[in-house]
Amino acid sequence: MKAIRRFTVRPLLPEPLRPLSDLARNLRWSWHAETRDLFQSVDPERWAKSAGDPIRLLGSVRPARLAELAEDRRFLRRLSAATDDLHDYVTGDRWYQTQAQAQSAELPSAIAYFSPEFGITAALPQYSGGLGILAGDHLKAASDLGVPLIGVGLLYRHGYFRQTLSRDGWQQEHYPVLDPNELPLTLLKEDDGTLAQVSLALPGGRRLRARVWLAQVGRVPLLMLDSDVEENDLGERGVTDRLYGGGSEHRLLQEMLLGIGGVRAVRTYCRLTGHAPPEVFHTNEGHAGFLGLERIAELCDDGLDFDSGLEAVRAGTVFTTHTPVPAGIDRFDRELVARHFGPDAELPRMDVGRILNLGMETYPGGEPNLFNMAVMGLRLAQRANGVSLLHGQVSREMFSGLWPGFDAEEVPITSVTNGVHAPTWVAPEVLRLGARQIGAQRTEDALSVGGSDRWDSVADIPDQDIWDLRRDLREQLVLEVRDRLRASWRQRGAGTAELGWIDGVLDPDVLTIGFARRVPSYKRLTLMLRDRDRLMDLLLHPERPLQIVVAGKAHPADDGGKRLVQELVRFADDPRVRHRIVFLPDYGMAMAQKLYPGCDIWLNNPLRPLEACGTSGMKAALNGCLNLSVLDGWWDEWFQPDFGWAIPTADGAGTDPDRRDDIEAAALYDLLEQRVTPRFYERGQHGLPDRWIEMVRQTLTLLGPKVLAGRMVREYVERLYTPAAQAHRTLDPDAARDLATWKAKVRAAWHTVTVDHVETSAATPTAELGTTLALRVRLSLGDLSPDDVEVQAVSGRVDTEDRITDATTVPLKPVGGPDLEGRWVYEGPLSLDRTGPYGYTVRILPSHRLLASGAELGLVAGPSEELVEGAGVLMR
Repeated sequence: MKAIRRFTVRPLLPEPLRPLSDLARNLRWSWHAETRDLFQSVDPERWAKSAGDPIRLLGSVRPARLAELAEDRRFLRRLSAATDDLHDYVTGDRWYQTQAQAQSAELPSAIAYFSPEFGITAALPQYSGGLGILAGDHLKAASDLGVPLIGVGLLYRHGYFRQTLSRDGWQQEHYPVLDPNELPLTLLKEDDGTLAQVSLALPGGRRLRARVWLAQVGRVPLLMLDSDVEENDLGERGVTDRLYGGGSEHRLLQEMLLGIGGVRAVRTYCRLTGHAPPEVFHTNEGHAGFLGLERIAELCDDGLDFDSGLEAVRAGTVFTTHTPVPAGIDRFDRELVARHFGPDAELPRMDVGRILNLGMETYPGGEPNLFNMAVMGLRLAQRANGVSLLHGQVSREMFSGLWPGFDAEEVPITSVTNGVHAPTWVAPEVLRLGARQIGAQRTEDALSVGGSDRWDSVADIPDQDIWDLRRDLREQLVLEVRDRLRASWRQRGAGTAELGWIDGVLDPDVLTIGFARRVPSYKRLTLMLRDRDRLMDLLLHPERPLQIVVAGKAHPADDGGKRLVQELVRFADDPRVRHRIVFLPDYGMAMAQKLYPGCDIWLNNPLRPLEACGTSGMKAALNGCLNLSVLDGWWDEWFQPDFGWAIPTADGAGTDPDRRDDIEAAALYDLLEQRVTPRFYERGQHGLPDRWIEMVRQTLTLLGPKVLAGRMVREYVERLYTPAAQAHRTLDPDAARDLATWKAKVRAAWHTVTVDHVETSAATPTAELGTTLALRVRLSLGDLSPDDVEVQAVSGRVDTEDRITDATTVPLKPVGGPDLEGRWVYEGPLSLDRTGPYGYTVRILPSHRLLASGAELGLVAGPSEELVEGAGVLMR
């Protein structure tokens, strides 16, 4: 029989055990081993059945056991110690507070961090892949560092899908309903006890309402908006049904709720709790871009005009792009966006045309009828970044149309390379080995706060200890894989009698490769199958075999990705190799935490440069796993032969995609055959793989400190959040009006700004190294003055097409006032500091003390083609 109504029955904890509830509702337990150990001791069997979820555990413990624990003095002492430790962690000074005391520059009082998904723990399944896991690690690292972050997201009633396989290996999606009352969440309430709500206006007089759930992530509150409330009509209730589900309008409403509703939720939270209001708003990818519109509307309600509000909002906004391909960005039809704003919908006092202009692709190569969320994010943020050095470069090229006239390297998008939250991803056995070496507190600080360039203490760990650890972790993975594989085959319809072979799947003494990630085509799940005979030879080698564990989800609408999954599954089902290669369905955080430590090699073979960063290899590396990867994302930046291998790529523009896959797959097989497997299996004089162990040691020593989320968040604080907060404070209403007025003046007058004549003291087209030339430029500024511009000499080596590379810019100074025709003369030195083909040009940029970059307005004036042809600006 099916229940007609469902309740969540909460346990009534005896008074001495009440602190257990507080510990369960602060998600610090998800990365704090001592707190998890405490919960496990409540009832080890039920802890295992609850998949390590304290809320589920406490809901299932027998009252008799609770009464017993309430009288157990040893348990109560442990409970008191855990409670005190959490209190100290949440209230004590950490890295951020010591920085604030030491620095003259005032750090932000608070930062709001918006993301469409957050991967905090498997017990709160609100993530699909790398973006969400990165956001979760960002919050945890901010908590460990004491950074006053407020997280903002949506609460999806079905989360992301659960994945199973059909008998023939086709991905099947399931969407279990999540009851928020059974999750580690509390509802945000007004002072009178009523539920706090935010509301958005919809076309036709309808409203979209959402309540606000609070997840406490250590010190960091995470606000999650939920539209499944009774006051909403059925359609509006379903807005937060699934992560990345539904059609265009559904996604638009999700993103309006996240951005606009999210700002309103932050204001409500700060009002109710006394939390400092954010000075900086950070949008993690374009999904939350509408937050800028809501903040402009707030300022307009306080008396600012749109342009001034825009400048004030931009000053305090940081935008992070995570995609290296235009197809990865949400784009909406302009009519759809227009319908949801204006007098009959949301932000009624704001001109719809101004809103549309922020997101339209009004640049060469753009689709003029599409509203692009990343373009809006960039136009609404004074500071932007990619997530690795290579991705920053790719992003500058991809978005260069927004800054016409500037070389890609001058586009104002920097990069902060992602990191991972080590306490979440490092196996307890690895932590214990570190604690044995340098002590528990130093280990915790090294992994959470970071700050050192090397972990030299790893050198003191004996080879035998490292090898025993790696073997133990591999054995744990083997047992985990067998359990998951058995469950998967039962879901696929196999009977117990058919599954005896699973007891022989994988071997704890065989080189183990891991490959687990989302399954878009560019990540090339099946590249390893390119030459199946060669792969089989590697898997079944009589002396140097290898084994592979594969996992990954294809997007529900991506049949191409599902075919890749099926192709891999069918190969892994082959009785000849199924003991050496497995596909595990339903990849998620719980599986990942077992998979990374147990693998010897982490494989990554995307199409370069389409991996923005990729962090799974970082998590593996922190557990002593070596990377075997295409030079893309973070691996392009930090690869060294000391701790892994680079798969050669054939990414020339003229390479046929099939041929490219053939070439790169062959390179992968060559590496495995000739370098990777021999090194794993060769033994030194003490019977250990000495060279392999040394690579593990180098990985931990040199790579470990780099890949930490603590390092990443410190970079955000120092390079983006603090400058944004300072700009926010500087741009008070008067300064914002002045800047907006100045920008309007410059844009209106820019067509009259010209470079009219350029001359140097060089008499010949050759010169000696170290020579300094005198450069003289005559130019027109129209209605602008020298205070509005900077005139620059740009020089450097030139390529065969006379393009300046590795440019140096030097400001030129005005000489006297304007002549009778209103022209100005600028002069300055030009130092010839490099040999070979050398060139220079001059240009004029807008200049104002409140600009973050000379390229900010996307305006530049340079010599006309006729002037260039007559100038002879090249030196040989």
